[in-house]
Amino acid sequence: MNAVSEGRTSVLNSKYEISETASVRILLVDDFEPFRTLVSSILKEQPGYQIVGEAADGPKAIQRAMECKPDLVVLDIDLPRLSGIEVARQIRCCSPDSMILFLTLNNDAELAREALHAGARGYVLKFDAVPELVEAAKTVLSGKRFVGRALRGLGVCGDC
Repeated sequence: MNAVSEGRTSVLNSKYEISETASVRILLVDDFEPFRTLVSSILKEQPGYQIVGEAADGPKAIQRAMECKPDLVVLDIDLPRLSGIEVARQIRCCSPDSMILFLTLNNDAELAREALHAGARGYVLKFDAVPELVEAAKTVLSGKRFVGRALRGLGVCGDC
């Protein structure tokens, strides 16, 4: 089965179907270092997932995205110096092939919709990181949207 026969032609999708050893380059952005460590440990357990950078505030996140051009940016919404939503907008400009997945404590449905509108492909609450993060990352990397179960119940949908 290949990407073209499934109707998916993005290089990112075909890269993962062609080679199981392809490396997924991930940038972690959160101002709380112990949480970045937890997220890193969850994602590094996945074959081919590599943490290529970390940032603790908005401007550093944008700088790191420009430098390492990650496949996936796992991004908090409440960051020092620049909001996560503004960071997402700027990363979409400087690294347009990077997929953005918000991982946050903020469960406001309107804010989640704004994050998705800003270019994010996924939105997961930190409380659900352990059960949902890997599935969310795989879904987002496949080019689809993922919204955590807690927000689906608030009217934020994966297809919006």
